[in-house]
Amino acid sequence: MPPEGDEQTRRKRAAAERAASAVQDGAVVGLGTGSTAECVIRALAERVKEGLRIVGVPTSLRSERLARSLGIPLIDLQDATRIDVTIDGADEVAVGTLDVLKGHGGALLREKLVAVASEREVIVVDDTKLVERLGSRFAVPVEVVPFGWRVPAQALEALGGRVALRSVPPEGEPFVTDNGNYILDVDFGPIANPAALANEIKTITGVIEHGLFIGIAHEVIVAGAQGVEVLTRG
Repeated sequence: MPPEGDEQTRRKRAAAERAASAVQDGAVVGLGTGSTAECVIRALAERVKEGLRIVGVPTSLRSERLARSLGIPLIDLQDATRIDVTIDGADEVAVGTLDVLKGHGGALLREKLVAVASEREVIVVDDTKLVERLGSRFAVPVEVVPFGWRVPAQALEALGGRVALRSVPPEGEPFVTDNGNYILDVDFGPIANPAALANEIKTITGVIEHGLFIGIAHEVIVAGAQGVEVLTRG
């Protein structure tokens, strides 16, 4: 994908600020991962400086470091008795269903764990992330155990995907998640039935999690040329 321009960055910030402005005093907030989620974390930090009382549950070490540096109090997921809302970004959002493709920042497992533990999942995007079908622009990230990773890779190919082990330039060593696992980026093209594919992927031995977030997002905040729009599921 090409680098983001100033206009896309401005739109992401507008959507992030809209999401952060809705967080209520005393809330436990899941903090997503990625460039858009970092805009949300910065916007929340400004509100904390103004007196907002929240506790954050980070979805990655990267988000944890940023939130701590900005003065947002944090707790671990296992210590959270509730999560009122999680605010996160996305790589793609299917406009008809609000199903989401995530994971190109490498935090898909922790993002999904926090999301399913939350009362509400709010996704923040600019309008370039909207698609008719998931998989139209991005491959599906699949987190797998490093031991024997080619076994699940072959099974994913049998499902019709083109598999690439995610690597870190310039040496080309495998990318390692916060959980010590590898990620396979699997290109299925536009996906006709994401829910069915999600279930099939989860049955593969060696797969930990995948980046198809089906039926999880409650609300999607979209920033476009005409301003900020809120899409809701159901």
